[in-house]
Amino acid sequence: MQRKTLYIALMLVLGTNLISSCKKDYLKSDQYFKDRITLEKTFKSKLYSEKWLAHVFEEFKGENADVASKGLTPHCFADDMYYGDRDKDYDPSKNELSYNMFKMGLYTETDKQGTWTQSYRGIRNASTFIHNIYMNTEMSEAEIVDYRGQARFARAYLYWLLLRKYGPIPILPDEGLDYTDSYEELAIARNTYDECAEFISNELLTAAKEMEALGMRRGQDGSARPSVGAALAARAKVLLYAASPLANGNNSGYAARLVDKQMKRLLSADYKEEKWAKAAAAARDVIELGVYRLYTAPFQETGDDATVRPPQDHNFSDKSWPAGWADIDPAKSYAEVFNGTLTASGNPELIFTRGNNQPNEGIDQMVIHQLPRSATGWNTHGLTQKLVDAYYMNDGTDVPGKDKEIGRGNGSNRVSGFVTQENYDNKTYRPLRPGVSLQYANREPRFYASVAYSGSFWTLLNETKEENRNKQIFYYSADPRGNGFNSANGYWLRTGFGVKKFVHPSDTYEGGVGSRIIPKAEPAIRYADVLLMYAEALNELSGSYTIPSWRGASYSISRDIAEMQKGIHPVRIRGGVPDYSANIYGNKNELRKTLKRERFIELMGEGQRYYDLRRWMDAPVEEALPVYGCNVLMNVEERDLFYQPVAIWTLKTTFADKMWFWPISHTELKRNKNLTQNPGWTYND
Repeated sequence: MQRKTLYIALMLVLGTNLISSCKKDYLKSDQYFKDRITLEKTFKSKLYSEKWLAHVFEEFKGENADVASKGLTPHCFADDMYYGDRDKDYDPSKNELSYNMFKMGLYTETDKQGTWTQSYRGIRNASTFIHNIYMNTEMSEAEIVDYRGQARFARAYLYWLLLRKYGPIPILPDEGLDYTDSYEELAIARNTYDECAEFISNELLTAAKEMEALGMRRGQDGSARPSVGAALAARAKVLLYAASPLANGNNSGYAARLVDKQMKRLLSADYKEEKWAKAAAAARDVIELGVYRLYTAPFQETGDDATVRPPQDHNFSDKSWPAGWADIDPAKSYAEVFNGTLTASGNPELIFTRGNNQPNEGIDQMVIHQLPRSATGWNTHGLTQKLVDAYYMNDGTDVPGKDKEIGRGNGSNRVSGFVTQENYDNKTYRPLRPGVSLQYANREPRFYASVAYSGSFWTLLNETKEENRNKQIFYYSADPRGNGFNSANGYWLRTGFGVKKFVHPSDTYEGGVGSRIIPKAEPAIRYADVLLMYAEALNELSGSYTIPSWRGASYSISRDIAEMQKGIHPVRIRGGVPDYSANIYGNKNELRKTLKRERFIELMGEGQRYYDLRRWMDAPVEEALPVYGCNVLMNVEERDLFYQPVAIWTLKTTFADKMWFWPISHTELKRNKNLTQNPGWTYND
């Protein structure tokens, strides 16, 4: 019997549905590889080999994007961000989910299944590449090893996207499958979460060692290609998730129901602290490379919209970067990481990116939805009061009235009053302008780089009309410029809070889709995330562990405060926020809560929060809390009432057990008799 791998035979034998369900753009390489040239001819050629690999990386786009607008993936929207422009009835022909259907778990087994299709297709094609690139006669040995490492990274990362979204998934045999077997014989059961994580971790480690053949860095033309650091950072994330409560010592009823056909549990009931140590060591591997750093912009207190220097804390404020913020502008430093000021290759903290993502529902579309209506933006992506409250005051304390409405307040009340013209002339509350609520005064720099509060300043420098540039935007009802509540259309912020993150000073929607949006590189993995992962993993330890590094030496891993600060201090300093107190560092539970808050702030809008809440098993509480925001029905004459938070009737929330993982499609369940569904979802149409 002639044997071929399933990876090649897929399109010829089993792939009819896959071909019909994807765009032609994903299949451009078929002109070279389908019934035209042999594997040998393909992989002897550098050109064809590169096209094959490029085809694999095309599978990273679409619904596999980490950061994108909701038309591709709704997972950038958890309890921090919402979208308000798709709150009409569900239209299955468009595969679009309204915010409320998404948040209420009213999606179905057919929704957003591109991840499964694309990932397994990419996995098969990557495996073919790995097993055949050795034949290439036009590359050096080092290039062959590096390309094999890139393909191995791609395969592992696609498995990771599946694991994160669907939970435990089937790992295909590396040697391929005999396509002459019946489909029933090809059916593969789901592996356990630990088995998946271990396989992906090992593959990423191997990929890092293979890609080391050509050094640690990619050139400018290769900024969207994986590197050693990308493989190690992805590995750290995989191990962190495997150490987190959802997959480590999960004794919930849901975990008991998540089984394979032999009734084997797929989520471990046994807690192993060493998993945290392995995650910490993996994050340290990235730190020890010495390749990445947080981006900083020099402090320049110029212009009306200049950011004020953070206050004296007798620590960070007295030192220059990286020991302090004395010579940097924290707000600009944070904003410019995301807004397109930096190219992908010029961003020192960007570890892995898909480049400019993709048109139609990529980051450019996110920005268009964030721009105010008076800039012909869609004014519909917003923030919740809970996130706005999470940002610290500039002295590191909580904002007065924080979380009062959801029952977590400390007894304090929200401040009243507004910035006066005299305040503005005296630069009392910079960068706030006249008429802005004092609830937004004296906040940490990341607040001003991220939150479009009512009365915030927009430059909109690409607007063709001068009168449309450099202006304040308020969100009061009946605002004559059309930015506030309007029952006649969907172009208004349901909570009265917009999003500034990812918006460049020149961005505007005038002139057509994306035509005046500065390109932005997607922050799929960045260094601040790795630093916070390192601190989080160390904090969970009670004992000391010896864990091998990626190069074979060993680390001694324990809950060491100085080591945790290596992860925490750069993020806090770049953000212009004082250090945590000794009491917080000394209390594991308090530091855990504080680090969760730090991720809430630092990684907002980057597709992390939705999955963080699930791996921590915090989603049943955090995702079910009502969404609060400003009372957007109030006009400017009633502005005092506008800033008294109310529950937003248009934004629904809940959490059910079935929402831990995404449902597996009925089509896949029918194809694979050994595949089990995630609890709470059905097997049949």
